Amino acid sequence: MTDTHDHDTDADASEGVDADVASAVTDGGDRDVVELPDQIELPRLLDFYELQTEDTTQIAPFYENLREGQLTTTECQDCGELHFPPRIVCPECQSEDLAYVDLPHEGELFAFSTVRAGAPLGMEDEVPFVIGIVDLGPVKLSAHLDDAEYDDLSIGDPVEVKIVEIDGPVDHERVFYRFVPTES
Repeated sequence: MTDTHDHDTDADASEGVDADVASAVTDGGDRDVVELPDQIELPRLLDFYELQTEDTTQIAPFYENLREGQLTTTECQDCGELHFPPRIVCPECQSEDLAYVDLPHEGELFAFSTVRAGAPLGMEDEVPFVIGIVDLGPVKLSAHLDDAEYDDLSIGDPVEVKIVEIDGPVDHERVFYRFVPTES
């Protein structure tokens, strides 16, 4: 006895299956074509930007300061070490006595590159874009560089912070920092 598999039995087997799969169209050959949605909702776990409320992160003051227009980080009150990103425990002396301190809004480009592929989920439409390491003096940090093309940049170029709002699948406002080139 030979098992046969045709479109009628496939349709019967698809009862109770997701409507997108069940409504596959035939491409004229032996294979079905499954239509995918134009947009897939980003799973919360894969969101590049973290939640920013006191209930969800212990560095909520960093984001509150950003909302107010100030870039900050933490400084250990026991050993004096400055850390970026902000910490809740000093990695040098394990003290929990940390205070938020202001960082300069202007720095210089230490290194940079262009992301042409493999962008984080949710940023695929921005490719290509420039990322860089910015030297603010007391700390170096990585950041997205807005209003910049790779060929127009050089190591040592002056940049300044730009605070952006993040539109995403959460019920509170979120912000993050980027940098933009400035005139020398």
